[in-house]
Amino acid sequence: MMKNKSLVMLVIAMVFLLAACGNQGNGGQAEATLKPTATTPPINYKELYGTSVFLGDSITEGLSFHDVLNEENVLAGAGKTAEFTLMDDDVDKLAARKPEKVYIHLGSTDILWPTDNPKEYSLKQYERLIDAIQDKLPKSTITLLSVTPVTAEAEKTEPRYRNIADYNEGLKALAAKKQVNYIDLTSLVAEHTDLYDTDGIHFQAAFYPFLLDHLNGLSK
Repeated sequence: MMKNKSLVMLVIAMVFLLAACGNQGNGGQAEATLKPTATTPPINYKELYGTSVFLGDSITEGLSFHDVLNEENVLAGAGKTAEFTLMDDDVDKLAARKPEKVYIHLGSTDILWPTDNPKEYSLKQYERLIDAIQDKLPKSTITLLSVTPVTAEAEKTEPRYRNIADYNEGLKALAAKKQVNYIDLTSLVAEHTDLYDTDGIHFQAAFYPFLLDHLNGLSK
């Protein structure tokens, strides 16, 4: 009799134990199902910058070369300087596109001018360029972008690149004088030194989305 009673108690205990394990399993499954899976949709930079034009040199040209932006939103070329931009009638080409925002990224070639004072000479041409754009596009917002730093190896190859920081100070002062925006890209480049191209001056395709995100967060 005692054996039968003990057997019954053992069976009841096992039933409760199995039920408890089943509830824990279902609870864990329900919890996993309820967890949200947040995904960030990719940014369409071509749409985001559809009313903007980037004016610049070969570094700027990378925006369209790597298909980050459409060609109509980039007006740039290798070796471009502020003076060459004026000489090539790029301001008229820019005005024809009627952008709401103009980003100017020049200077990497300007600081290499074979003159006694390339910074002074370049910034005079830069000021002429801003005046010409403001005359043709008085309602457009103009933003000057600092010259991006180069690697130490690139500085050894071309020592004049050591003047980039000083040039950027002049560019910042020019922006204040002409009452246009200025964005310093130095910290951005410092965060992505792995994205330099082999020459230590230009950038790989992966750098440009970071650039556009940076500008979007700071642009007025």
